[in-house]
Amino acid sequence: MTDLKGRLTQAVAAAFAAEGLALERAAVSVSDRPDLADFQSNSALVIAKAARANPREIAGRVAERLAGDADLASVEVAGPGFVNLRVADRLLAERAMEVEASRLAGAAPVAEPRRVMVDYGGPNVAKPMHVGHLRASIIGESIKRIFRFRGDEVLGDAHFGDWGFQMGLLITALAERDSASPFLAEGAGPFPAASPVSLKDLERLYPTAAARAKSEPEFRERARRATAELQAGRPGYRALWAHFVAVSRGALQREFHALGVEFDLWKGESDADPLIAGMVDELAGKGLLVEDQGARIIRVVREGDKRELPPLLVVSSEGSAMYGTTDLATIVDRRRSFDPALILYVVDQRQADHFEQVFRAAGLAGYAAEGALEHIGFGTMNGADGKPFKTREGGVLKLYDLISMATGKARERLHEAGLGAELPTAEFEATAHKVAIAALKFADLSNHRTTAYVFDLDRFTSFEGRTGPYLLYQAVRIKSLLRRAEAEGAAAGQILVRDPAERELALALDAFAAAVQDAYDKRAPSFLAEHAYRLAQTFSRFYAACPVLAAPDEALRASRLAFARTTLKQLTCALDLLGIETPERM
Repeated sequence: MTDLKGRLTQAVAAAFAAEGLALERAAVSVSDRPDLADFQSNSALVIAKAARANPREIAGRVAERLAGDADLASVEVAGPGFVNLRVADRLLAERAMEVEASRLAGAAPVAEPRRVMVDYGGPNVAKPMHVGHLRASIIGESIKRIFRFRGDEVLGDAHFGDWGFQMGLLITALAERDSASPFLAEGAGPFPAASPVSLKDLERLYPTAAARAKSEPEFRERARRATAELQAGRPGYRALWAHFVAVSRGALQREFHALGVEFDLWKGESDADPLIAGMVDELAGKGLLVEDQGARIIRVVREGDKRELPPLLVVSSEGSAMYGTTDLATIVDRRRSFDPALILYVVDQRQADHFEQVFRAAGLAGYAAEGALEHIGFGTMNGADGKPFKTREGGVLKLYDLISMATGKARERLHEAGLGAELPTAEFEATAHKVAIAALKFADLSNHRTTAYVFDLDRFTSFEGRTGPYLLYQAVRIKSLLRRAEAEGAAAGQILVRDPAERELALALDAFAAAVQDAYDKRAPSFLAEHAYRLAQTFSRFYAACPVLAAPDEALRASRLAFARTTLKQLTCALDLLGIETPERM
């Protein structure tokens, strides 16, 4: 299935070829003057210099070739050599019917599916999720869905932060709280099956221990020794660590589920730990490790770099594996277990240098081909002061509290708009939650991922303007229309394009393919968010201009019902790719 832009590109290329003008690529784009044309081509301007000809003359000859094309209602030359193309109503109707029948709502699958892994989320043991985890979770989930939608085999990995010094801090803090704990014994066990800590315990113990490690050298040294013994396999510490992980994972799964984020894998840094020793030996055998002030590093700087990139620290002067070492071993683990053609790391843009170091080291070691590892960086969610969002007290807002705040505001908005009054309590609460999540996700994803944005819950939860709740309302309104049609015995039928609003809606439906392609190629869900908003606006204008159930004849009513059904299909598809669930009623 080819969208209108693709079909016209082929037609324009054929017209140039018929004139003896060879183009590397015919350029056809959506017109920036929809009152004059649906699409336009500036290829005459591109080729004129090489052909030593007047671009307007070339455009005129090409326009003459295209004038007889039955798919075009008009072809005109404008300006210095633009070719303006207006699509025939018949082709618009055919394309709308293709979208209706399409499994992908008009989008195209990838030509060659790949194995892809998306690394996102990055939650840590013993720490509650906070607003800093929001963007990675939302963007990563959407990218996973977009790649899977187009046909790639995709796994999403939470990449659990469950290893390292933070574990030693917790063990040391627990030892001080309960020195008689059986987990502290040096023997092989057995150890209690019940966890000695709750999530609240972990949330209280970790910040205190982290603060003490900064100010008390003796406490910090004990925590380091505990970390080393844990990683060396001390049974009691391993059993205690397993409880830390289990308690934390249960809470994290609850938070992610509330956000509509699901992972295929819950692997953590600990999964890569058994591979590190062998990997370090392999790196040394390949001559990649360099001694540097007692540490062992991999130099990753390249000739032509505009700035010097620091080396990747693999083994510290104290003999410890570092953060980058774990990331490198994780690549080895993923290659062995899944062998992905592409790994996407959805992590804050501020980690760009770190990932560049790791990716270059992986390339040097032969663990990944060029281009097989990508850092999908993103900006921050900021407060009104332009700085990363904090609570009024200056602390980091927990993700659970943020979702609760948004749900409370969604309830208010529904009541203000007179929506949901007839819903049973349970359905109303479920709808309020969906509105809240739509508000948070659309506010995030409607911005290009590399930009920062300001958190404004009042604006995000509005049912007017460019918001998630507005899109949900439009989808629910179409569902209601289709239910009324069914009750009246009216059915959808062949799509007809007769009114300007119908033309506009058919063109909007066609644009989904390009939005999906851009979101996929640029790893940017914002293209889909923009399409969803434009489609909803276009349908609203269509609904106002073209009576559906009160259409003047049965054929037109059937056509407009088909338009409504196709719009709903594509709108809910776009929202699902953004991770937004649509309620049945409001």
